[in-house]
Amino acid sequence: MSTNSTQAVHVIGGGLAGSEAAWQLASRGVAVVLHEMRPVRTTDAHKTDHLAELVCSNSFRSDDHEHNAVGLLHQEMRRLGSLVMRAADAHQVPAGGALAVDRDGFSAAITTALASHPLVTIAREEIAGLPPADWDNVIIATGPLTSPALAEAIRQRTGADALAFFDAIAPIVHRDSINLDVAWFQSRYDKEGPGGTGADYINCPLTREQYGAFVDALVAGDKVAFNEWEGTPYFDGCLPIEVMAERGPETLRHGPMKPFGLTNPHAREVKPYAVVQLRQDNKLGSLFNMVGFQTKLRHGEQTRIFRTIPGLEKAEFARLGGLHRNTYLNAPQLLDATLRLKAEPRLRFAGQITGCEGYVESAAMGLMAGRFAAAERRGERPTVPPATTAHGALLGHITGGHVETIDAGPRSYQPMNVNFGLFPPLAHALDKGEDGKRLRGPAKVLAKKRALCRRALDDLAQWAGSAPQSVAAE
Repeated sequence: MSTNSTQAVHVIGGGLAGSEAAWQLASRGVAVVLHEMRPVRTTDAHKTDHLAELVCSNSFRSDDHEHNAVGLLHQEMRRLGSLVMRAADAHQVPAGGALAVDRDGFSAAITTALASHPLVTIAREEIAGLPPADWDNVIIATGPLTSPALAEAIRQRTGADALAFFDAIAPIVHRDSINLDVAWFQSRYDKEGPGGTGADYINCPLTREQYGAFVDALVAGDKVAFNEWEGTPYFDGCLPIEVMAERGPETLRHGPMKPFGLTNPHAREVKPYAVVQLRQDNKLGSLFNMVGFQTKLRHGEQTRIFRTIPGLEKAEFARLGGLHRNTYLNAPQLLDATLRLKAEPRLRFAGQITGCEGYVESAAMGLMAGRFAAAERRGERPTVPPATTAHGALLGHITGGHVETIDAGPRSYQPMNVNFGLFPPLAHALDKGEDGKRLRGPAKVLAKKRALCRRALDDLAQWAGSAPQSVAAE
């Protein structure tokens, strides 16, 4: 290997977080060795050897940076020079108010960008155990599919068990097998998004009777058993569809199958009782994924049950759903404010293994880890972003912002998507709008979110523009 390991920063894991961390390091003039075990060692979820491969949804969720926390995180990442957001913007596909991407074009763009950077060396190898002692600055971004040998080494070094949760994958359907005499194109409330038209989802309507039969079939369906995992909690943000159905007959129609904001043009006088939405999954528009339909149903059961959905009677599946186990650290106990392992500060963690959840959140923590590691390598003091920013709020949750109660016990830390509940409150209550009128109800909620987003972007600009502090200068 041509790069000197005592000078380069080593990044283990070529997913979203590792790829973003490597880009941030190289962009700051720091040599980086990016270690990715695929294709030498594959996983149950990955299908290619591309960096930053998306193994679940192709959606980065809302792109609204004025009223939505994840949309704000998108915008902050763009302003911080994120490679992940650059690739996502370049390979977006219509998805209403969300930012969704052509998964193959997205991962290929990131792979090309890193492979062609003169300061990046990509090593296709598995790091089976803790990194060598002479690697003095390491980012571990192995994600929820960390190799067993490395996971065990981390457990032994920290003296604490890594927590785990189930994660499930949604099926993908060939568009030309969907019956558009029954289904129709529409975004909820006709909302337009990046690259969208306001009619970006395929919607399949169910009557009350059809919905009831569908829920019963989900609950009774034959499922894959993972006996060694069954003590592992699910993450509420990625529940299998049949687990939601088991929580009550109305759970799905108030979750991924909610009919609100949609009108069936084939039967305008009849409101659907529930709706299954499918979102474009590739640039060609030939594949659509079933939104919120992560599942551990056996493949034969998936085909049988999902073809009872109106419009999907003859559905052909490009990929059926699946299930894998994710692991993450008890980060508030184990990591410091800049994501370093307290027991061994040369090791820094990033991405889902820290207990953040979601593509964008994982990439954002990779961005932070890359910036922190680059500052250290350059002899500067890493500074954390303000808690008022989306990056700072998420970082704060990971490194100590969770709440432990007597009832919840010491392991109450759980994976979290970015949300406004992680942000410090506004300094002043918003009673009046910009027009001077008193704010009430939904208007007040929107005004508060808008104020939080504006404050975040202002504070991010000040933080990002501040001069780096030399450690020696202190």
